[in-house]
Amino acid sequence: MSLVLFVATLLKTANGHEHHGDSKIPEGQTISLEPLVFGSVLALVGFFLGHAHGGREFTSHNIHSIFANILQLLLVGQVVLGLYLKGHWEKGLNGKIRKLIRPCHSIIGKAMPLLSWAQMIFGGITALGFCQGEHVGQCAAHFIMGGAFIAYGIILTIILLVGQVWMQRCGRSQEFFDSAVIAAWGCVNTFTEHRWGTRWVKNDWQHTTMGIIWWCAGLAGMWLSKDRDGHPKRNFIPGFVILITGWAMSAHPQELMVSAMTHATFGKTLMAVGLTRIIEVSFVLKDKQSLSEDGRSWNSFQFIPVF
Repeated sequence: MSLVLFVATLLKTANGHEHHGDSKIPEGQTISLEPLVFGSVLALVGFFLGHAHGGREFTSHNIHSIFANILQLLLVGQVVLGLYLKGHWEKGLNGKIRKLIRPCHSIIGKAMPLLSWAQMIFGGITALGFCQGEHVGQCAAHFIMGGAFIAYGIILTIILLVGQVWMQRCGRSQEFFDSAVIAAWGCVNTFTEHRWGTRWVKNDWQHTTMGIIWWCAGLAGMWLSKDRDGHPKRNFIPGFVILITGWAMSAHPQELMVSAMTHATFGKTLMAVGLTRIIEVSFVLKDKQSLSEDGRSWNSFQFIPVF
């Protein structure tokens, strides 16, 4: 009986597609006022339950709905490609086709975690009904920057646990790759943070200035990532960039108190990340690639910056 009530509740309230009859979305809004339910947590079940009607409504052709179709096609394609590769057909024409399918299967598989993360973000945006109209650009910038820091922490963790051997083989220090990304990101921010054709405001100056600092520091970090003999060399530049970015974010002027406090909290967190990263490279590792020659050991302090 409890299971029946549970399913009935979900059928009543979980709705992700267009509805029949009169819309319950208020004028000027993108969602109706019915509360969200936890049925959406179950992705597979939620996909079917989303066709039920009578609960919360969303505008048609929202980004979450559009991207869901793309993910479904990729998932089906990934399964089909995987089954083909599982057959081990390698003779004649199949051998040539297999050479094309293998990289496609690999790329889709590696992209799935990133695409799934983006879909979860789109789900939150759609559910809450924000990031609409003229706010799309600002929302995209904040989500991309926040997602980039999360991705950076994940990548650092992976490199720390299983990637140190590869770092030694590639002939580059980790700061080279970090600095290259920082330089590229800074170039983009320098020319995209201001809406050209409109007057400059206080936030534009800070964003553009930070972009210039990023690409200058990134180029310096790349230059310092090798010694005179061309061997990989560690440096403090990426950690320093994160530290001053956090300092700038903590003092970023905002219209609302909640926004100012949020920026201050994240800014101070980034300052701590940058400081501990500098300590890790300069004092824990003492500018070495890793603690051990084989790259299979680490210090517990190294987990502080990534977390």
